[in-house]
This record gives sequence, structure tokens and C-alpha cells, in this order.
Amino acid sequence: MKKLFLLFLCIPFFAFAQKTTILKGTVKNKENQPIENVSVKFKNTGTTTDKNGNYSIRIPFQKEISIVFRHVSYKTFTKKITANSRNAIRFSPILLPKTETLKEIVVKDRRKQAQGITKIEVNKAKNIVGPNAGVENVLMTLPGVNNNNELSTQYNVRGGNFDENLVYVNGIEVYRPFLIRSGQQEGLSFINSNMVQNINFSAGGFQAKYGDKLSSVLDITYRKPTEIATTIDASLLGASATFEGNFLDNKLSVLTGIRYRDNSLFVNSKQIETNFRPRFTDLQSYITYNFSNKFTLSYLSNFSLNNYNYKPISRRTRFGTVADPLELIVFYQGKEQNNYFTLFNALSADYKVNDNLSFRTTVSSYNTQEEEYYDILASYNLGMVDANIGSENFGEVDFSEGIGSQLNHARNDLDALINNVQIRGTYKKDRTQWDFGVKYQNEDIRERIREWEIINSLGFSIPPPDHSPNNQPYEPFVGPITPFQNIREDHKVQINRISGFVQFNERRFWNNNEVWYNLGIRAQNWTVSSNGNNSKSQLIISPRAQFAIKPNWTRDMLFRFSGGWYSQPPSYRELKDFNGKINIDVKAQKSIHLVAGMDYSFDLWERPFKLTTELYFKDLSNVNAYSVDNVRIRYRADNVTTAYAHGLDLRLNGEFVPGSESWVSLGYLKTEENIDNRGNISRPSDQRLKFGILFQDYVPNLPNLKAYLNLVYNTGVPGGAPAYADVYLFQERLRDYKRADLGVSYIFVDANKLYKTGFLSKFKELTAGLELFNMFDIQNAITNTWVRDVSSKTQFGIPNFMTGRVLNFKLAMKF
Repeated sequence: MKKLFLLFLCIPFFAFAQKTTILKGTVKNKENQPIENVSVKFKNTGTTTDKNGNYSIRIPFQKEISIVFRHVSYKTFTKKITANSRNAIRFSPILLPKTETLKEIVVKDRRKQAQGITKIEVNKAKNIVGPNAGVENVLMTLPGVNNNNELSTQYNVRGGNFDENLVYVNGIEVYRPFLIRSGQQEGLSFINSNMVQNINFSAGGFQAKYGDKLSSVLDITYRKPTEIATTIDASLLGASATFEGNFLDNKLSVLTGIRYRDNSLFVNSKQIETNFRPRFTDLQSYITYNFSNKFTLSYLSNFSLNNYNYKPISRRTRFGTVADPLELIVFYQGKEQNNYFTLFNALSADYKVNDNLSFRTTVSSYNTQEEEYYDILASYNLGMVDANIGSENFGEVDFSEGIGSQLNHARNDLDALINNVQIRGTYKKDRTQWDFGVKYQNEDIRERIREWEIINSLGFSIPPPDHSPNNQPYEPFVGPITPFQNIREDHKVQINRISGFVQFNERRFWNNNEVWYNLGIRAQNWTVSSNGNNSKSQLIISPRAQFAIKPNWTRDMLFRFSGGWYSQPPSYRELKDFNGKINIDVKAQKSIHLVAGMDYSFDLWERPFKLTTELYFKDLSNVNAYSVDNVRIRYRADNVTTAYAHGLDLRLNGEFVPGSESWVSLGYLKTEENIDNRGNISRPSDQRLKFGILFQDYVPNLPNLKAYLNLVYNTGVPGGAPAYADVYLFQERLRDYKRADLGVSYIFVDANKLYKTGFLSKFKELTAGLELFNMFDIQNAITNTWVRDVSSKTQFGIPNFMTGRVLNFKLAMKF
């Protein structure tokens, strides 16, 4: 009876087996790895794969079905199957990874925008093409930032000069050498772009926590390493190596970079034939040690050695107009030999009292030892060029307007030591923040100046304007031969400064409108001692304020306003007048600065863009008027000038090419000064229009092949005046500055393209490229060389042209 019952139960099973067959297999991914827990199903029948990716399921015989393989991490796969055999069928699909498109959630930190600070991506600084590639090169593409000297890392901001810009690295102010005369001599910027983590820049209206300057702030933060790696960059202009790593259970981090630079490639492209071999070297280290979660010690050091050996041979320059062309031919004898040695050390201690209160104490020392030695004799011929197309002598000099020579001599030495100690604190609670600090600084500068110039025309020495005129050969000259310029000074200058600041920040909401505001005040007291003479103690007070509002509108817009009374106590450079004498009573230059700005973020072509607009005005008093010779600034040191500057800056940045940020900048500036109530004239930095483009692109079918275009157009600045001349009589401008640099690079290895085998597996990053500087070979003038005609007493401004077209190869790698 039991057997009959079991047979009765098996009849439906055998009947079902006659109508079905088995489908089995293994489900894997494209790396040939089995996938567990894949749902295998048709209609209401299903199973899942085991840990080896295997599955087994019964399907109907001689009937088409759609079987579905589904997994949360892989794309769903559907297969139509018809079982025409009663034998088991095997099917092993390969599932592809699922890329899930989620709705984008954008979290924006608008604090920098509200503070009027431009945040620049580090990769921009590392990849931008330019003669001085790096952070400063990126700044040149921003509105309101100008420089007509591609060999210099200095820049003018909204009508200011090089000395009006603050530069911080990890909250520590850094300096540049004192005796630098030309961009050729500068060498390397202090900032090593391979060590940078954050770049913040403000073109004006900055907070009280920053120092006492009139124009801008560049705030750099070096990074703390997260891995052990070595980065090497090499090109025809030099090389650099950077090592980084964490040690002692990640308590100790080390970041060290060494750089070497040789500008011969650029100088050899200029109009002056030279024997020139400049060598610029620097070594930087940033070391941190975390004793605990509350206490960290960090050390920043920089060693820099610049050797500048320059031996000019000859020069040939044509200038003037098409109808009246002129040519200057100069033959040189002698050489220039300059050495600049700088050493910088800073030790900082960070202590976090609790989640709200923290302190930082910093002790730093900067020493520069500079030598400037030269003896250069220049014999020149200034002639008129035959412009008659039908003439046999077309294009040749047919008449000499001036023949003469000029002998320049210098034995200048400078030794400066700047020591300071500062304590800064931050207190945060909810949406408010207090920042405060105090700083003491001592500057000890010792300089010996031995510098003279003799000008000779038609064989007769030309005395300076305050001496009896030399009217030979018409009248005999019986006086002594006096150098046209003669400076013999010895200076021992001590400057003691005490400064401090306090500022309050708050973020709040007004009827769903987000609001930020900042109120702060700075103060500085200083005294100057020069060769035993002491100045009176001087004090400046600098109140500053910022306000920004993000309206609760459909359009993403932010409005900000900032201003204050900014003051700049004189540095050693500003105490020294044209004749090298020190005026210890020079006052601080002052500026009432007002800025109104707007940021408008929007989508264009389904990609993000932002338009930044800023309108600014500066009313300057106690101005220390100056002249610029290449990159050397010479002050009047008398505070008898007033000035103003106003302008408009526009910048549109976004993804003009998908995935690559580029921007277009446009700036308008007008700045004039009134020296001793003689009327307004253009300041040396009066560059009316600025247009800049930083553009990045790539080949769609070859995305690792990238191109970078850096294009700048600036209208001309005043060309300066000869020594002892009245600047009001020399207001002609240099020609417009136009430059385009192009870079093309191919990325062999990066974070998105790593190799597990082969030669390329040794690299974390590998890039090679070509750079074409000044691709249109445009002649840009930086200054004028003044040549006089003894008969007519006319002084001709001969433009000094900058670099021509240069091709450079570069290679970057990271291990």
C-alpha cells in the first residue's frame, strides 16, 4: 500500500520532468570573477547564484522563455532561450558593472566668495603654460592683475606696484630680494607649485587679518603628504624634484622640493647678443609633527642661490615710424655679475585648546645677502634709416643723429635680516568667529652703494643737470669731469614694528537670505633708525569691513561690498630716494578702498559657469611716488603726492569644454597721481585695458592629449623718463603688450590610467609635452633706454624688447 502511494506521488513529478529541462551555468563579471547572489528568474520561477557564481533552474521544454539575470551592482541582462533537447543546457553570461546616474547634490562653500577671495585650483598653477609657470603665471590671467615682463614673477594689482602685494605661505609673510633690477635676475619665485595645496587671492578690500599693504593678498598653503612619492619635472629651462611622505605612524610628514632654473633659452631669443649663463637654485622643506590631536609643530625653510653672470656683446634695435624709422646699434664691453643668497626659516606651533579656541605661534627669520657688481661700456650709433623704397640704400642707415658712449659702474652690497614673532588666535562658536593676533618684527638692513654713470656724446662728457652745461666744441669747458649719476652711500638701518589686529565674522539668515559680514581693525607702530639718527614713533590705524548677501532667488547670485582705510608703513625700499639717501621720516601711504562685487552662477550648454564682476575705487594720500626701470622701483621718499585709481573687473569662468575649466578676463583701470600739486599725470602702472584668456581643451577621441592656451593683451603703460628729467615732460606710452603661449601635453599615466604590468607600471603619473612661448613672435617692450643727441639735446626712448618665440620640451613624472 505504501509503495502504491509513493508511485502515485511520483507520477506528477515524472510528468513535469517530461515537459522541462535544466538550465545551469556560472555568472561572472568582465574580470572573469564569479558573482554571488545574482537573481536568475523567468516568470514566477527563480533562483540565485551561490558564492562561486553557479546556478541551476528548470525551464519549459520546446518553449521560448526570457530569463533575467539581475544584481544590484551590475546591469540587468535578459536572454531568450528555447530548450530543444531534454539534456541539460549550459549558459554562462557575463554581467557588466552598473553606472547609476544619481540626481546631483551640490554643496557650496561660499565663504571665499563672500570675502572677495578667488580660489585657484592647484592643477591650474602646475599645468599653465608660461615662461614663469606657476602660481604667479595664473594670476596674470585674472582681471586687475598686470605685468608686461614675462621674465618676472612680480605683478601690479589695480594700479599698485610690486611692493604693495602681500604674499603668505602657511600664514607667514615672504619677501623678495632688494637689489633686483630686471626680470632676468629674478630667477625662481618663492612659491614651489609642486608643494601647494590651496591658492587664495584677493585683489583688494581684504580682511584685517592680513597685513598692511595697499593692493592685494596671495595666500598659499603647502600640503601635508598623504603618501610616499617622488615627483620630477624636467625641461629645457631647468628641473625640479619633490619628495613627500609620512613616517612614525603618520605623526611626521615631510615635503621637500629642489628646483633649478636656467633662463638662457629666453635671453638668447632677445635682441641683445650676450654671453649669458644664469643659474637659479632653491631648496624648500615643509615638515610637520603631530604630538597629539591638540598640538602640532611645523617647520618651513627655504634656501635660494641666484648667480647672474651677464656679458652683453652687441645690440641692434629699430624703432620709430614707417615714415621716419630710426636704428640704434650698440657695442658693449665689460660684464655684470650679481649674486643673491637668501635663507628663510620659520617654526610654528599650533595648539587647539578645545573645539572652539585655537592658537598659532610663529617665529621666522629671513636673511638676504646680495651683490651687484658691473662695469659695462656701451658705444652707440643712433641713425636715420633710408625709407625710400626706390633707393639703393633702402633699409640702411644714411645719417647718424647721435654717436656716443655710456659707462656704468656699480659695487653694491646689501645684507638684510628680518626677524619676527607672532601669535594668532581663533575662537569659533556656532556661526560666529573671532580672529586676533599680535606681531613684533625687527628689520636690520646694511647696504653699501657705489654706483656711477658717465655719458659721453661726440667725445664730450655730459654733466648732470645741476652742473654747469658743457657746450663744447663751441666753448671751452674748464670744469671738472663729473659723472652724470654718482651715488656713494653707506646705510645701517633698523626698523622695529609692532602690529596687531582683531576681527569678527558672522554668518546668519535674514528672511531666508544668507548673509555674511566681517568687521576688523589693524594697528601698527614703527620706528626707524639710520646711521644713528632716530625717527619719531609713527602709528597707523586701519579699519576694514566686508558684507555679502546671497538672496533667496531662483537665480544663483551673491552680492558683496567691502572697504576700509588701508595703510602701508614704509619698507626699507620706500625710505630710499632716487639718489640713494634715506629719509627716516617717510610716512605710511594711505588708501580709502571701496569694492562692490557680484557673482552670478548659471548653467550654459548644460555646464556650470560663473560671472564675477567687481567695481572698485581707491583714493590715495601720502603717496610715495616712484619710477620703474624694468622691475626696479625707485621712490621719491617724500609723501608729497596724491593719487586715485578706479576700474571694473569682469571674469567669466566655466566649462567651455566639458570637464575642463577655462576663463576669460576683462579689466578696465585708470590711475593718476598729482605730484606736489602740479596736476594729474598717469602713474607708472596706468594700464587702461586688460584682456586675458586661460583656455583648456582636449581631443575628444584622445582625451589624454590636452592643450593649454594662455593669452594676454594689455594696453601700454607710460614709458618712464630719463634720470633727472621731469616726469611731466615724458608721458608717452609703450606699445601694447600682446602675448600668446601654447602648451600641448599627453598624459601617459595618472590616477585614472594606471598600469599593473610593463614599464609604465613604475609610474603614478607620467606626462610629456611641448610649450611654444610667444607663438606669434610679437615684440613687446618693457622699458626705454634713453639716448641723447648732443646737437639737438633731444632724448630718444629706445624700447627694450622682451623675449621672442621659444620652443620648450617638458617631462613630468611621479613615482
